[in-house]
This record gives sequence, C-alpha cells and structure tokens, in this order.
Amino acid sequence: MKKESEVEIVEGLFKKMKNEFGETAEKEKKIKQLRTIEQRERIYNEYVQEFKKIARGSKYKRQLFTEEFKRGLNETIRRKLVKAKSPPAQSRSSRKGW
Repeated sequence: MKKESEVEIVEGLFKKMKNEFGETAEKEKKIKQLRTIEQRERIYNEYVQEFKKIARGSKYKRQLFTEEFKRGLNETIRRKLVKAKSPPAQSRSSRKGW
C-alpha cells in the first residue's frame, strides 16, 4: 500500500475545496468587481457592457445591481440622473434582460 505524500494530500485538499466552494468564490469575485467597477472616462455603453458581463452569474439582488450601477457612473452622469424625473430612454433599454 502506497502512502500519500504531503504534496498529494495538499493537492487533494485544494481540489476538494475548489469543488465545494469554487462557485461561491467566483460569485464573491464578481460581487467584489460589481462593488468596485467605475465608468471613469469610458463612454456610457462601454461601462454598461462591462457591468453586464460582470453581473452575469453573480446572483446579486436586482436592487443592488441598480445601486452599484449608479455608484459606478461618472459624477457628471450621476448628477444628471439624480436631477432627471425619470431615467433616460437609453438607460431603461440597457437594463432590459437583467
């Protein structure tokens, strides 16, 4: 009977952890990205596309998506949205399918 080496034991442990917690770790990574993404100097549509890409598979709650999305907008656009009575038509259509 062959005795497992320390390396094999540790590799087996990491494999089990990845199998059991891998999906959770990926969700947490996406949530962290959602909390830190910012538009900065990008055009609006580029920001929307990246936000959607990160959001897929994150299992984030819909209300939190909206809050994180608004938080990441550049200051000028965010101020205009606050002053507007309803979101611009492009914003509404961009949110479809979330």
